[in-house]
Amino acid sequence: MKIVILAAGIGSRLGNPFPKPLTPLKNGKSIMQMMVENIDKNFSEHDVYVVVGFKKNSIMENFPQLAYVYNPYFDQTNTAKSLVRALRKCKGESVLWFNGDVVFDEKLLKNLRPHIDEDTSFVAVNTNSVGDEEVKYTLKNGFVDQLSKEVKNGLGEAVGVNFISKNDLSQYIARLEECGENDYFERGLELLIEKDNAKVKAVDISAFNCMEIDFQEDLDNVNKFL
Repeated sequence: MKIVILAAGIGSRLGNPFPKPLTPLKNGKSIMQMMVENIDKNFSEHDVYVVVGFKKNSIMENFPQLAYVYNPYFDQTNTAKSLVRALRKCKGESVLWFNGDVVFDEKLLKNLRPHIDEDTSFVAVNTNSVGDEEVKYTLKNGFVDQLSKEVKNGLGEAVGVNFISKNDLSQYIARLEECGENDYFERGLELLIEKDNAKVKAVDISAFNCMEIDFQEDLDNVNKFL
């Protein structure tokens, strides 16, 4: 299995002059440092690809041990086009990937391990109330049906931790390539479900601390549980 961290974006909503994954937290670590440490405790940092773009050198200098994929169009494209660049490096493998602005409890990965071992594609979700900016999901016959910020009557939030089986990877790459420049990778999953009848589970991780940091309010809430 390979692991991908999406860290190419500008992260303008938080207002940092540096990449959002380098945002310092109350515990003295950055978002990405916490993520990499949690990954390495459960898997191996040698299996990690980081997709970089905005001020890429600052991330690479902080984490010289990781492998990198560069999205030169980071200011013109969204996560679908960043992710597909990394997935092309992972053919024949299953892939676990993270948005680079997610802070999560190390125990989360232990909880996800059985689902990873089953090699069944999944999206990690919670069942919290959600607003306009969150990626929401619905289910059909027990599997993910819709997955986007525009979903009506969503059951909760997709938290930015996802897994694609090696059996679905080639088709998912093709669907991401179909996506528009401004699409999120969730659109590729919707196309995979719709056009290839892929079965993507929603794994409820509501029992664990896991939050994407988009705004200062999110950062404040994360620092509270740290």
